[in-house]
Amino acid sequence: MPPVFALIDCNNFYASCERLFNPKLAGQPIVVLSNNDGCVVARSNEAKALGIKMGVPEFQIRPLLRAHHVQVFSSNYRLYGDLSQRVMETLEQFSPDLEIYSIDEAFLSLVGFERRNLTNYGRTIRKTVKQWTGLPVSVGIAETKTLAKLANRVAKRTADTNGVFDLLACQDREALLDGVAVGDVWGIGPNSVRLLTQRGITTALQLREADEPWIRKHLGVVGLRVVAELRGQSCLILEDCPPPKQGITCSRAFGRSVSTLAEMEEAVSSYVSRAAKKLRDEGLAATVLTVFIMTNAFTDEPQYRNSVTCELPVGTDSTSELIRAALKGLRHIYRDGYRYKKAGVMCTALVPADQVQPDLFDRQDRPKSKRLMSALDAINDRWGAGTLDYASNGLTQAWQTHCHHRSPAYTTNWDQLPVVTA
Repeated sequence: MPPVFALIDCNNFYASCERLFNPKLAGQPIVVLSNNDGCVVARSNEAKALGIKMGVPEFQIRPLLRAHHVQVFSSNYRLYGDLSQRVMETLEQFSPDLEIYSIDEAFLSLVGFERRNLTNYGRTIRKTVKQWTGLPVSVGIAETKTLAKLANRVAKRTADTNGVFDLLACQDREALLDGVAVGDVWGIGPNSVRLLTQRGITTALQLREADEPWIRKHLGVVGLRVVAELRGQSCLILEDCPPPKQGITCSRAFGRSVSTLAEMEEAVSSYVSRAAKKLRDEGLAATVLTVFIMTNAFTDEPQYRNSVTCELPVGTDSTSELIRAALKGLRHIYRDGYRYKKAGVMCTALVPADQVQPDLFDRQDRPKSKRLMSALDAINDRWGAGTLDYASNGLTQAWQTHCHHRSPAYTTNWDQLPVVTA
């Protein structure tokens, strides 16, 4: 049975999440900023119409934001993550085969649904997601994942599709592909675009008709796979489960410069705590830990950056064990006399937590440590992150990232539930 995919993509996801609990924002331009309120990472359609680009620093467009009364928000990942989960749970109602591709995108297999009118089925999906979560989505349908991405792009940008486009029912596929720039094809990056443009290939249609030996030579197997998918030959299957993580990183730019070892230890300890929690959530243990620190390269102040990598004797997901290793490494690379802007930790060489290679000379009471971490996570999950924390993380954390425009955690914090008034 030939494959059929639907790609469901949330429209302007972060901006839509902010608008969801504040109806006054309907029709108003919205931008969402990165950590530390630095750069634009999401925009509503109204903000795009003002010419606001992705990644532009907020301070460069501040006059424009004020002139057009653009609503500015700090990233609220707890809210976005919770709403994403609700969207994915809704999509599970429409197919037994779901691949969560990113926080705002998912592929569905529609094999077995061909007897239905797939356009109407896509509209049912769109309507249900809107009704159950309040978030707008677009639906693209095609016989390959690459074509489904293109179909979704059409659904999102063409008003008369009402947010759903079935490429299988398209009468003039060549004309559609000819209107898509090759750089907008899924899997074609900037380097490939340069090569293809030099070859005279500037549209998705030209890429579909490209010479295979040339594609193999210059773009490799990945390029051949893209061409095949554009021709309707499915090469990318639905991933039932995400591939195991190769590493976990936790790093932040400080809200203000850090110039003492004590504050740097607090920051690194705090980042390790977050990384360790992610390890336990994923059922993984780290065997290598890297700590890095850096000053602000965009100032005239003295510059310094360094990192240290330590191999752990036994793979672990224990917060206390990882903090000890990280602080030991930090003290080795830290230098006085600098104003540091950023620090971070990377856990790599990950292994399943239940398959850790033991060490004959290991003195850790690992069963006891495992019970302690389970209790720590249970308390924080029950009463909120940070309810129980390590003292080395500090109390005031004055170095924390600035988020001056963050909206409430409407769906995950009892104290921040939206209030309805009659």
